[in-house]
Amino acid sequence: MRSIKKVVLAYSGGLDTSAIVPWLKENYGCEVIAFVADVGQGAEELEGVEAKAIASGASECYVVDLKDEMVSDYIYPTLKTGSIYEGTYLLGTSMARPIIAKAQVEIARKVGADALSHGCTGKGNDQVRFESCFAALAPDLQVIAPWREWDLSSRESLLDYLAERDIPCSASATKIYSRDANAWHISHEGGELEDPWCQPSEQVWTWTNSPEQAPNEPEFVTLKVVEGEVVAVNGEQLKPYDCLVKLNDIASPHGVGRVDIVENRLVGMKSRGCYETPGGTVIMAALQAIDELVLDKASRKWKEVLGGEFSHLVYDGRWFTPLKDSILAGAEALSTVATGEVILKLYKGQVTAVQKKSPNSLYSEDFATFGADDVYDQSHAEGFIRLFSLSSRISALAKK
Repeated sequence: MRSIKKVVLAYSGGLDTSAIVPWLKENYGCEVIAFVADVGQGAEELEGVEAKAIASGASECYVVDLKDEMVSDYIYPTLKTGSIYEGTYLLGTSMARPIIAKAQVEIARKVGADALSHGCTGKGNDQVRFESCFAALAPDLQVIAPWREWDLSSRESLLDYLAERDIPCSASATKIYSRDANAWHISHEGGELEDPWCQPSEQVWTWTNSPEQAPNEPEFVTLKVVEGEVVAVNGEQLKPYDCLVKLNDIASPHGVGRVDIVENRLVGMKSRGCYETPGGTVIMAALQAIDELVLDKASRKWKEVLGGEFSHLVYDGRWFTPLKDSILAGAEALSTVATGEVILKLYKGQVTAVQKKSPNSLYSEDFATFGADDVYDQSHAEGFIRLFSLSSRISALAKK
């Protein structure tokens, strides 16, 4: 292992990274630069974070605003693929990691660092996501993962470590849940959630109302979609990040976007997590509604394949790869016709597309009607069915 002079740490201001700063200095004898990514986690989490980093021993702290870029260049492209991990998870944590890693590398280049560090545990997905991005963007920089090296094993030991060094920390010995927030979602793990038989208590959820607490009257929201991207909410033209923020505000009181799942982590174990994605759930419903109108059967089937593959790519931290470029190119091609308008009903935790239209719609009432029509000769179906089932007919005859 070569000598490290300067390391850039992905810093949050929480207990783990507060302890990592002095640990790096003591164990590697290096200068520590703190890097904080603003991905829309909220002003409360960012308040005083620079002062905390300096108090922990960092020589500098960079807070970088990534909100607009994350939504425009990472979330919106992912949405065009229709990606949903294991049928439920809308990839909130996963989509944020590549832009954070990229910005961390950029800071490292700026300050002349020779190493990168993060506070991910050795059990989670994020260590793979960060380090895979580092490998693609800065293979020359050494990566230090303290949770895989140090002998600190509990919140109590971390608190004792900081207290011994007179480093202030607002964390307590009791931390019920592990949470991760950004503009797209907030995740919750730990506490009673570690038992899949235990129903989440209301203290788990921090963003959305429960369906029982949601208004008794539905709310309708109109989204304008242009080539697979939401560009307006209720007639107001907005940039992607502002569309998401507005929809979060609209959907969260209605309890929209709650999921409770047991997922397969990349490292091999299963984990249980609760996620809140209010605005994202509305956007996904609108894009699916437009796809229903504009994509033929074969194209929708192919998009399902693309979305399934891309969900694993994002979840596994493979953003900076040729495969990502290839799948996004396919999704972009399908999205050229995904333009239209959708009205969605928000009510008691549910979002339903109740009206939809598109200038590229393949739906024709003339053909689909159950009434009399002059465009479809039903007798033609007999020949189609005979040819469509010909292989089955031949197989059955051969068995005789």
